[in-house]
Amino acid sequence: MSTSKVETDANAASEKRQPRQSRLVKASLACERLGQFDVTIRNISQTGVGGRGPHALHIGERVTLLMPGHEPMAATVRWVRDKQFGLETDKSIEAGRLRSADGEAIIPADGKGEFQIMRPPATSAWRPGLSGTAPRPGHYGSKS
Repeated sequence: MSTSKVETDANAASEKRQPRQSRLVKASLACERLGQFDVTIRNISQTGVGGRGPHALHIGERVTLLMPGHEPMAATVRWVRDKQFGLETDKSIEAGRLRSADGEAIIPADGKGEFQIMRPPATSAWRPGLSGTAPRPGHYGSKS
């Protein structure tokens, strides 16, 4: 195979593949063969996810993906490696909706975050036996 043919094949594959975002999201999959079960999504693209679950899926199998912040969406298993998998979804995935569904507020870069200075606790943190000095006979447990 010529070098130009190899470069053309590599360019076509890279154009076909969408950019991935690394995420760690708990989701669920449902399929006819295995029922519904929890999975961990590790990366997300516009129309696909990669993850790991408790069961080995079959390439070409149709599943329903249930992710936070999204309606249930149909997907097709595109690759499998042991219990890891890659799915191509029928609908577009919005990564921002995953963040907001987790309870994280999305603050724009020019936004200002609020913070408060907290006073130290008023209770004593003294504990017997934790002082740096040598113990004195008859004074164990008393504050000196």
